[in-house]
Amino acid sequence: MRYVIFDVETPNRANRRMSAIGITVLENEKVKEELYSLVNPETNFDYFNTKLTGIDSAAVRGAPTFPLLWKKIEPIMSKGVLVAHNASFDLRVLRSCLDDYDITWKPTVDYLCTVRLGKKFLPNQGHKLNELCEYYGIDLDHHHADSDSRACAEILLRYIKSEYDINSCISKYSFV
Repeated sequence: MRYVIFDVETPNRANRRMSAIGITVLENEKVKEELYSLVNPETNFDYFNTKLTGIDSAAVRGAPTFPLLWKKIEPIMSKGVLVAHNASFDLRVLRSCLDDYDITWKPTVDYLCTVRLGKKFLPNQGHKLNELCEYYGIDLDHHHADSDSRACAEILLRYIKSEYDINSCISKYSFV
C-alpha cells in the first residue's frame, strides 16, 4: 500500500487557503518521499494563525501560489491513500484551494484519518497529534506542516505494525 500523509497550515480562520503543506509518502512501511513547501495564499493572515504556525505574509512572499505548487504535488497526491490527522480539516482546505482556483481533480479520493484510527484502536488515549506523539515517543514540532505530516506518518506506521486492520477504515472523500 502507498499512503500519502499530508498536513496543511492555514493563514486565517476562513481555512480556505493553505500557507504551508507537508507531505510524507509511505510505501512498504518505509518513508519514500517527503516534501515541504510554504504557499503564498494570496489572502490575509490572522494574528492567531501566524502565532500558531510562525508563518506570515513576509514568510510566503517568494513562495509559490497553490496553482503553481499543485503542478508539483498533484502527481504525488494522486497515487495512494491520503492520510491526515483530523483528515476532514486538511481535505476541506485542499478542496477549498482547488475550488478557489477552479482546478479540477479526482471526483473522490480514498483517505484515512489518524484521529479516527486512534479512537478505534486506542480508545483510552488522547487523540490530539501532540498527545499521540508523546504516547509513542515521536518527535514533533507542532503546527509545522513538515513535522506534523512526518509525525502522522510515524503514528500510521505504529498502527500498521500493531497489525490493526487500518485498510478496513478507508473512507471516501468527495471533491465534487
